[in-house]
Amino acid sequence: MSISEISTLLPLAQAAPGGGLGQFLPIILLFVGMWFLIIAPQRKRQKAHDKMLSELKTGDEIITSGGLYGTITNVKDDRFVVRIADNTKVELGKGFVANKVEAADAK
Repeated sequence: MSISEISTLLPLAQAAPGGGLGQFLPIILLFVGMWFLIIAPQRKRQKAHDKMLSELKTGDEIITSGGLYGTITNVKDDRFVVRIADNTKVELGKGFVANKVEAADAK
């Protein structure tokens, strides 16, 4: 085997161990880290919000995503009828309920 043949095979031999999965390992680790730091907690919050929405009933006090406080007077399939003041009722989409207001003495 001549030196010219060895010199052409040398780069191929050096590239073989680092190829394949080793090149994608940092990208895979970045995705796994992003999953545990961003995606999983967001899914947990979304499930808790959906559970809260399904448990709301007439008489519950809520706060909307716009900052209005009100009391649910009627529950429909895709929206709530909310009393926000005396003689003032509005229909609110279920997705716009930010939170249920807990009673102060329920601590």
